[in-house]
Amino acid sequence: MGKPHSTRQQEIVDAAIFLAANKGVRHISAQAIANIVGIAQPTVFRHFKSCDDIFGAAIEKIGKGMFAAIGGYFTETGPADERLKNLIHAQLNYISDNKGLPRLLFSDRLHNDSIALKGAIQMVMGNYYNMMASLIRDGQAEGSFRRDIDAEETARMVAALMQGLIMRWSIFDFDFTLQDEAAPLWAFIHAAIRN
Repeated sequence: MGKPHSTRQQEIVDAAIFLAANKGVRHISAQAIANIVGIAQPTVFRHFKSCDDIFGAAIEKIGKGMFAAIGGYFTETGPADERLKNLIHAQLNYISDNKGLPRLLFSDRLHNDSIALKGAIQMVMGNYYNMMASLIRDGQAEGSFRRDIDAEETARMVAALMQGLIMRWSIFDFDFTLQDEAAPLWAFIHAAIRN
């Protein structure tokens, strides 16, 4: 008797994420996934209708995991500058443990090949920007962040700095430690927005 459907789906998604991290997105195929999971290639499509569905499930898993790791920093009490600093550290820690994330996010497959996948990422990013802007407004209200900055624009710039760092890390095949970049990144952001 085979494994339950949900267990097999999770194995397939984990294999896709592993391939993205270690070989790159263009090496993700139903056969490569099947080889890792130890199943026949047609079995992959008993659990997912298409490779895009696998990508979508991988993005959903990584997104949920990231928001689980950082979500509290948006909503907890305490000084907004400390929450933002801790959020940056936690996000870089999470991404460091999930190397498939940048490879998926920055892939041509996501940018050009699938409107549905692009839409899913845009929704995740929109939620992230909104929560980041709210955190920045908290800091403005308590006086730790400048009041003359636009919270939404600042949220997008903070995200862009993070994305740039993560893209560089991915392009250089993860040859430096993301956690080591957290303190200088925070120092740069804090200098720009502190009151």
